[in-house]
Amino acid sequence: MLIWVLFIALIVIFLALDLGVFNKTDHIIRSKEAAAWTSLWVSVALGFSGVVYWLFSEGMVDNPTGLTPGNAMLKYITGYLIELSLSIDNVFVIAVIFSSFSIPPIYQHRVLFWGILGAIVFRGIMIIFGVALINKFDWIIYVFGVFLLYTAYKMLRSHEQEFDPKKSLVFRQVKRIFPVTSRTHGHDFFIRRMGIRAATPLFVALVVIELTDILFALDSIPAILAITADPFLVFSSNILAILGLRSMYFLISRMLQKFRHINYSLVVILAFVGLKMLFAHQVEVPEWISLSVIVVSLATGILTSVLTSDKTNGELPGPGGEDSGPEKDQPAG
Repeated sequence: MLIWVLFIALIVIFLALDLGVFNKTDHIIRSKEAAAWTSLWVSVALGFSGVVYWLFSEGMVDNPTGLTPGNAMLKYITGYLIELSLSIDNVFVIAVIFSSFSIPPIYQHRVLFWGILGAIVFRGIMIIFGVALINKFDWIIYVFGVFLLYTAYKMLRSHEQEFDPKKSLVFRQVKRIFPVTSRTHGHDFFIRRMGIRAATPLFVALVVIELTDILFALDSIPAILAITADPFLVFSSNILAILGLRSMYFLISRMLQKFRHINYSLVVILAFVGLKMLFAHQVEVPEWISLSVIVVSLATGILTSVLTSDKTNGELPGPGGEDSGPEKDQPAG
């Protein structure tokens, strides 16, 4: 329990430093800054694999699945890479959401910060229930396997569908609860106009991103449970991947067109993990094979995206719309 408390405390410190020190003042995250932060988060996450090895070798965490230190470290890295790769799909959706609600680039980090803070809480709850289901009902692994194969199929066909956040059920429900302003008002999520508390586009984008992340978690949590059912490994790899999502967004959202083939890599990864779950009781897949499939799939998707020329010359939505300028309403206190 002490290790869990220390890990969560470390995450809280990271988040406090992020918003309270390094990003205290709203500013546009440039590619150079995003690359530095992405490198830092990936280094921290991969470096944590050494901590995992030490914790399991010293018996400092519960080990319900009887993992050796080396196997625990390998499962952690594999789980982290799965979560990181599936987070790439989030970037495409976040870019569309920001563009649809015309969120100025200067305020996008603030929205993502609070969105990811909520995602940590929701994913923690989902991991607890997911691990409990796996341990209590052995057959649930087949349900997860079929679900991941279906998700891979949906992702393969996703290019035929257009996601419009303003037509989503979430947006319609938010408008029923709160009046929604048409423009941003600084970095405020709510403003008071003529005595009425109204939500700004920043709050609407935050809610849509939050709910979208929960939908993505329905894919990613079963995927990592195919690698390990150890609660600490699932939670730590998942959370550290989420923490790097913001900087990853600012790094690759401006290059979405260059990564147009990455979805096929995610389809391969999800299909592989789904099949692994379906045949878990018949075939034991060594962890190095799982890790190799993930790395090769991602590398192939990135290389083919970079090397293939863009024949359409079209542009995907950028990381945000233009700042339409603040209205002269009084921010809600």
